[in-house]
Amino acid sequence: MASLDQVSVVILLGAVLVMAGILSSLLALRFGAPLLLVFLAIGMLAGDAGPGQIHFDDVRTTYLVGSVALALILFDGGLRTKFQSIRAVLAPSMVLATIGVLLTALVTAPVARYVLDLNWIESLLVGAVVASTDAAAVFLLVHTQGLRLRPRVGATLEVESGTNDPFAIFLTLMLVEFISIGQSSPGHVIAELVREGVLGTIIGVIGGRLVVLALNKMPLPQGLHAPFVTTAALVIFGGAQISHASGFLAVYLAGIIIGNRPTRAHNSVVTFLDAATWLAQIVMFVLLGLLVSPQRLLDSVVPAVIVALVLMLVARPVAVFLCLVPFRFNWREKVFIAWTGLRGAVAIFLASIPMLVGLSKAYLYFDVAFVVVIISLLLQGWTLGPAARWLHVALPRVDRGPRRVELDLPGQLEQQLVGYPVRAKSLFFRRGLIPSWSKPTLVIRDERILSPAEADPIAAGDYIYLLAPPERAEALDRFFVDMPPSSAPDPHLLGDFMVSGEHTLGEVAGIYGVAVAEEEKQLTLADYFDIHLHHAPKEGAELVLDSIVLVARSIGGGRVNVIGLRLPEDEEVTVPPTRSQRVKRKLADIWSQVAGV
Repeated sequence: MASLDQVSVVILLGAVLVMAGILSSLLALRFGAPLLLVFLAIGMLAGDAGPGQIHFDDVRTTYLVGSVALALILFDGGLRTKFQSIRAVLAPSMVLATIGVLLTALVTAPVARYVLDLNWIESLLVGAVVASTDAAAVFLLVHTQGLRLRPRVGATLEVESGTNDPFAIFLTLMLVEFISIGQSSPGHVIAELVREGVLGTIIGVIGGRLVVLALNKMPLPQGLHAPFVTTAALVIFGGAQISHASGFLAVYLAGIIIGNRPTRAHNSVVTFLDAATWLAQIVMFVLLGLLVSPQRLLDSVVPAVIVALVLMLVARPVAVFLCLVPFRFNWREKVFIAWTGLRGAVAIFLASIPMLVGLSKAYLYFDVAFVVVIISLLLQGWTLGPAARWLHVALPRVDRGPRRVELDLPGQLEQQLVGYPVRAKSLFFRRGLIPSWSKPTLVIRDERILSPAEADPIAAGDYIYLLAPPERAEALDRFFVDMPPSSAPDPHLLGDFMVSGEHTLGEVAGIYGVAVAEEEKQLTLADYFDIHLHHAPKEGAELVLDSIVLVARSIGGGRVNVIGLRLPEDEEVTVPPTRSQRVKRKLADIWSQVAGV
């Protein structure tokens, strides 16, 4: 009976720890504290050096939980990654995720060798362990600090954080193998890298396609789609690892494949994975905290702090600036990307690998990684918002996203029901705008269900449900948030190839001689972008208007503020001269008259 009581105590304490981690997130979200610190602190307090007095040194269980958690986190990240958002930043992101990780490890290694008294291979292992960034930490802090990153910067960080883990894991495993066996060769390392990358890609792509096929063809009972996809992700990960491929790369690519194809119960899958990855992170962080020994940390805290500062202030910036040389990033964007290289659970997870295989000085790698993560989250985490604003790479969020409800429709994959509360200051209520690819279907008012015709006119406080393609549902958000205060149109912009978004299509048609439908003449240019774009507007987005092309030049509050007009090159378009042009022409006429005399 005593053994049964011990099991019950373990279950109780485990549940209490997880619950404490979940509740502590409320405090962290309110004050912008990095959640990883909270969960690690809970684990440390529960350990044998804290009041919890739980003795835990099971590295194998920690590695198992960490592998599952990291696989689910990467799969969830891939599931949310859209092809159209990463296509433009795929090249710089992949360079950062591979060459950037290697450069970071190489620059960190000499410092680790000097301050930790290690040989070159062991020093490089320290660099590899702390070289990768943590996507969950980066974007959680971006969200809690109320930042909206420029699309190119945000997409680069997202893809880099999601794809640099497989390379960092590969580099760590190769170095651990070299230290254990004592010999290796560049040819062997390159062959292993190619094999893991190619096999991981093949398994991930094929596995993702098979999951999509199974989801759409198998008549699974309601509620089992999400557990099926989650376990399928772990099957793909485990199968790749057994095949000596990169399971982390495979599961990330499988997530991308599934997330970019129409599937049944997509929204329930995403919601379920939110909870699964959240729970997995909490459990992993608590276990990592349990492994930490505060007494042992004191022996290596000073050199670990030096490694952390060199990593943040030298190694990461050098790697970012060198990797982004071929790409058109300005210095502000490069500095922010360098500063946003937060270290998180992946570093501590990688540091557990030497402990698992029983390397000498294994606990030193773990302690150094732990200190690096703490300093990175404290120093970089709490300064992320001020850095973004100072470098002008982000705008503060002025509104919260609307509460969107998405409902799958059985029997088809092309449309779903998307519901929103109608706000009094929203674009939909104020101007009645809605994209051409969506269709209002029903309205809920005072607990009554009405058709759009019965509910006309729509009132503030109503709930409206629209039919929309699943991949475009998120683009509807901008029609149901509060509109930013509009500024008066700048009359000097009109007629000089750049116009304010507040001008109407009728005004543009009258000046530039383009044909506009009568019912659209009262639409502003910003409205025209909102209606006809299939996604939230971004700088550089283009729309055709008869013989000219409208180009979004400035975005504010989720709408296009300034539009550039690209005129046809094979036609001569009469553009009214500006005041300065009229003055110049007048002076030229006077000069020609004087010269003629």
